[in-house]
Amino acid sequence: MARHVYNFTEGGRDMAGLLGGKGANLAEMTRLGLPVPPGFTITTEACRAFLDSGGEPPGMWEEVSSHLSAVEAAAGRMLGQPDDPLLLSVRSGARFSMPGMMETILDIGLNDESVLGLAKVSGSERFAWDSYRRLVQMFGTTVMGVDASHFERAIALLKDVRAVPDDVHLDAGDLAQLVETYKNLIHLETGEYFPQSPAEQLRRAVLAVFQSWNGERARLYRRREHIPDGLGTAVNVQRMVFGNLGPDSGSGVAFTRDPATGRPGLYGDYLANAQGEDVVAGIRNTVPLDELGRLNPDAFARLRAHMETLERHYRDLCDIEFTVERGTLWMLQTRVGKRTAEAAFAIAAALADEGLITPDNGLARVNGESLARLMFPRFDVSASGDPLAHGIPASPGAAVGAAVFDSAEAVRRAAAGEKVVLVRQETTPDDLPGMIAAQAVLTSRGGKTSHAAVVARGMGKVCVCGAEELSVDLGGRRFTTPDGTVVEEGTVLSVDGTAGAVYAGPVALIDSAVMRFLEDGRADEGAAGVVDGVARALRRADAVRRLEVRANADTPEDAARARRFGAQGIGLCRTEHMFLGDRRKLVEEMILARTDAERDRALAALLPLQREDFTRILEAMDGLPVTIRLLDPPLHEFLPDHTELAVRIASAEARGDLPDAHDVELLTAVNRMHEENPMLGLRGVRLGLVVPGLVAMQVRAIGEAVARRVLAGGTPRAEIMVPLVGDVRELRIVREEVQRVLGEVSETSGVALACPVGTMIELPRAALTAGRIAEEAEFFSFGTNDLTQTTWGFSRDDVEAEFFSAYLDKGVFPSSPFETLDREGVGRLVGIAVAEGRATRPGLKIGVCGEHGGDPDSVHFFHAAGLDYVSCSPFRVPVARLEAGRAALETADVSDSR
Repeated sequence: MARHVYNFTEGGRDMAGLLGGKGANLAEMTRLGLPVPPGFTITTEACRAFLDSGGEPPGMWEEVSSHLSAVEAAAGRMLGQPDDPLLLSVRSGARFSMPGMMETILDIGLNDESVLGLAKVSGSERFAWDSYRRLVQMFGTTVMGVDASHFERAIALLKDVRAVPDDVHLDAGDLAQLVETYKNLIHLETGEYFPQSPAEQLRRAVLAVFQSWNGERARLYRRREHIPDGLGTAVNVQRMVFGNLGPDSGSGVAFTRDPATGRPGLYGDYLANAQGEDVVAGIRNTVPLDELGRLNPDAFARLRAHMETLERHYRDLCDIEFTVERGTLWMLQTRVGKRTAEAAFAIAAALADEGLITPDNGLARVNGESLARLMFPRFDVSASGDPLAHGIPASPGAAVGAAVFDSAEAVRRAAAGEKVVLVRQETTPDDLPGMIAAQAVLTSRGGKTSHAAVVARGMGKVCVCGAEELSVDLGGRRFTTPDGTVVEEGTVLSVDGTAGAVYAGPVALIDSAVMRFLEDGRADEGAAGVVDGVARALRRADAVRRLEVRANADTPEDAARARRFGAQGIGLCRTEHMFLGDRRKLVEEMILARTDAERDRALAALLPLQREDFTRILEAMDGLPVTIRLLDPPLHEFLPDHTELAVRIASAEARGDLPDAHDVELLTAVNRMHEENPMLGLRGVRLGLVVPGLVAMQVRAIGEAVARRVLAGGTPRAEIMVPLVGDVRELRIVREEVQRVLGEVSETSGVALACPVGTMIELPRAALTAGRIAEEAEFFSFGTNDLTQTTWGFSRDDVEAEFFSAYLDKGVFPSSPFETLDREGVGRLVGIAVAEGRATRPGLKIGVCGEHGGDPDSVHFFHAAGLDYVSCSPFRVPVARLEAGRAALETADVSDSR
């Protein structure tokens, strides 16, 4: 029969999976000889068995009774003993910290008889009745399901009647009256009486803690923190010690370092004449921890010594709960403390300096998510107020600006020195100038890999997508919130891309010292600790990582920024962004061409422009690889909007005028090229096969740019990537065209050109036939945005706003597959493609250029899958560098020890 209960003397911190974090750490403190009230832990396995069957696992209660007897023997009194009762606390304790998400019941063992004995033995009637009312209130709420507001109203009414400001000023008679009121409430609400049997109290309290694992707030917290639902919680049963025995008693919470900044020292709060729940609940104002030194110097000195012991033992910031009972210090809990992103990096560096951890341990203790938060300006949330709306946090950071509703207005206002927020239903390539001009982008549609999201992240712009509760009226230049608030153009908005929230009016910003450091190496004096921590973590990551980190960059400016951020090349240069702006007319001419000669003229006009673009990017990345993707999106995306054209033509006809002939021609082309699902239509390699001269123009521009750089003394390393290949024959045809054109450029320029030709693996068929495709491809790059879309059958521009929230709530997937790679499905295709590609072409260079290349969890997968590099937006390069280093340590199984 499985064992379900362990005494605190039998466990240790390495048993957190079985005993939960709290139980394992109580056992560890007991082993260290710290003053821990005796007790025992009921395991997570017992909880899982209870949740699966709806009943206690066989033999559990017999084990509980046996361990309870040991606690009673050590205490010299028994649970429910009338004259001197042993009282117990019953607390949850999951493997991963879930503060406040599950239940606690204190003072188990009191009843109408033993409360009198407790009053006598303690010498304080008030203390006894205060403990009893706490038990009845907690038990009534947690175990018997009475709405907590009933108890809160009862005590508030009593304080009003007595004209006292808080609970401390209620006397013993008041509290005895309150106990009767609470018991009557329980009977009225449930039809049951508060149980007088201490054994029944304990049993029901334990099962209630088990059940709280599936409570609404616990489930919500697990989803947010990505904690698996199947772990269950342990239950810790412990002898009560009392901080509410008078002025020489109290409870507190302490940290061995500042959890906000990481600075060394004692930080925390203390509350005299209070139990621990009072400190956490905030029902009374606490005093700084140092005040305990004045009230009880001996207890304070022992607390400091125990805190030092724990930090050195755990080699980390420790979060401690303690109680002082009539001058005697008791340690009730410790855990590795939660901390801000700033503190995480500062503490890791400090502990390494102190010799408590190695540099590798320090790297393992920070993460890319924390680094990303440090790189972007943030709002002062204390001054933010209620948001107008929430959307999908697509690109982190915080920005303030006036709402504008089209790209031209954004450009106009920005040129005049005004900060703006571009508001759209969704963005298109036409909106790129406005996105560049804007401080932030807000859309009512789309998800984390929509156009707005991908481009905004690439530029480091704040972006909130899919704020579907907003009704955006582009014609009226305004949007309306669900409560009827109308926001007109020019209204100042504050957009929080980290939280996905939008606020009316300006909200104060907190600058990012880390970003300034990454940009130019400057370190603000006030942020020296965190900047030093980030710098050291990145240096260590670069020293140990196997994965290269490249950037997705389309302009020389982005390329230069990526290089400053530590990118080792460009893994994706999208050529479609070079077809916008003033060049739009040339693209239209190419699309509208009636003859080969007309198309050739348009392509010839585009050639020098593309050549100059490539020349400047190769210059910015001289000596490093630059993977240039041939044109990918459907051509109709470069034409005006169908509705816009139709309205212009109809308006002219309504006025009796002849419509503009060019508009009519464009509308005809738009109608001709319309596709029901253009993402699965004429795009990528398919364009190169059906639009004569398109591939040749782009390849000639690349080849001539390479030749120009070589002749100028540079060392360009251009790679040509063919998108959306599904069959090796497509790639073979395009590769032959590439080699023909490069040969012509070599002959003309006198420069030998050797640009590797590879492909994106972004279709399931490509992954499943990777062995054949590798016969022609010199490298692979996974386009995981499209690979996710085509594997799941999702339209990435629609589904996140439509049903992803429901899927996340129901646990269909733990996070958006467009945000974190789906390892079971998409990941399996990646594994197949890597294995089959390298079986055909050993040493095949393989990377990823989809948005997952900058996602921390996905970077670990790509490391394990054997990829050579990840590529991401320039602003995510430091994150990817850090996580690539952490992935290498994870593979090497670096233990958290010196």
